[in-house]
Amino acid sequence: MSKLVQGYEVVIGFETHAQLSTKSKIFSRASVAFGAEPNTQACAVDMALPGTLPVMNVGAVERAIEFGLAINAHIAERSIFARKNYFYPDLPKGYQISQFEIPVVQGGEVSFFLEVGKETVRKTVRLERAHLEEDAGKSLHEDFIGQSGIDLNRAGTPLLEIVTQPDMRSSEEAVAYAKELHKIVTWIGICDGNMQEGSFRCDANVSVRKPGGPLGTRREIKNLNSFKFMQQAIDYEVRWQIDQIEDGHTIQQATVLFDPDTGETRAMRTKEDAADYRYFPDPDLPPLVIGRDWVERVKSEMAELPRVMAERFVRDYALPEYDATQLTQSKAVAAYFEATAKACGQAKLASNWIMGEVSRRLNASEMAIEQAPVSAAQLAALIGRISDNTISNNAARQVFEGLWNGEGEVDAIIEAKGLKQMNDTGELEKIIDDVLAANPKNVEEFKAGNAKALNGLVGPIMKASKGKANPGQVNALLMQKLG
Repeated sequence: MSKLVQGYEVVIGFETHAQLSTKSKIFSRASVAFGAEPNTQACAVDMALPGTLPVMNVGAVERAIEFGLAINAHIAERSIFARKNYFYPDLPKGYQISQFEIPVVQGGEVSFFLEVGKETVRKTVRLERAHLEEDAGKSLHEDFIGQSGIDLNRAGTPLLEIVTQPDMRSSEEAVAYAKELHKIVTWIGICDGNMQEGSFRCDANVSVRKPGGPLGTRREIKNLNSFKFMQQAIDYEVRWQIDQIEDGHTIQQATVLFDPDTGETRAMRTKEDAADYRYFPDPDLPPLVIGRDWVERVKSEMAELPRVMAERFVRDYALPEYDATQLTQSKAVAAYFEATAKACGQAKLASNWIMGEVSRRLNASEMAIEQAPVSAAQLAALIGRISDNTISNNAARQVFEGLWNGEGEVDAIIEAKGLKQMNDTGELEKIIDDVLAANPKNVEEFKAGNAKALNGLVGPIMKASKGKANPGQVNALLMQKLG
């Protein structure tokens, strides 16, 4: 699914830092609660005071195992921690504890659907690894008597860094991947996914090349904290790199930042390679050993995964794969669908309404499905009235509007608005006979083989019945009378 831009192929890989949902830090008991006063949640271990030693947080390991299981990855029975050496004011030890040579999660994949033109296609992005590491502190650039400040509250916060292969070929693919990854980590509960608070931070490695050529030099866009900015940043970076190459310049490997005010990326520093960090095994931490019994226990305690639930929806409710995937974007949407489908016995109709009218109204109102004023039971009752031909599809939309606005229950709204379909064959036949008599030209054209002439008869019939005629019944009677 390569999308050429000015004759160039775009190549994108992702590195995502997901903050793990533990109550304490990865190597200390200090709290990770967001929003505390600066330096009130940094203990002696986080500040790297002499004589302190890191102790592994078991909860962080179990969340890494859960992620590995969710993406069908290999979970290493033995992994090691390393020291990643670099100097920065908010890194008190002068190094970051991370994993390099042997990460805890290896391989795996993330699949999602993508709209390509009028087609919906399935895309799979391969993951290279996911490894545990600690976060650094934060530099505060407010004016502290002409100086910057350092807040070490985040120092030691547990992170899972998730690294992909360079499998994405457009900003649309990149955003779709990031949304799917966000869904996975929040679904299984290992990360709250709050991008504004920095719980889910994405770095995009972007390069361009001529089709079939070697990979180009990449530039890493750091800390993209919204899906909207992610797409804008990648699109700008792609255009910038192509312009540079076309003007005869060479792309230099660099770390760049995106400025949402200007819509542009700007270089922050030359990008380091692994050798620049002088990785070596951390002597204070023993190897992390994960037995199969530990993995099986974590697996047994996990909730049903979205991909497993989607497979069940296809199997049990006879839904298309696309519908099943869309309905498992969140646990709340999936629960709403299941409750509706079980109550009305019409799974495909329930899916159509939830992905259509319900989603449209939620998006317009900027609401989550938990806030929807139409309950699953009410939607099921509405679908039931469509299925038993009490109301037409057009009338159903009016009933849904009434439900959304709190005008009462389904049958009461149908009665109040006079929306019941006309099911009296004798009354309907009289309307059809009158319309046929008033439109002899359409009758002749239809009998002469012009199928479209039927539309000129259906419209007046529906109008004469004030929209209450059953369209299927109208068509059947028309065909019968027209031979």
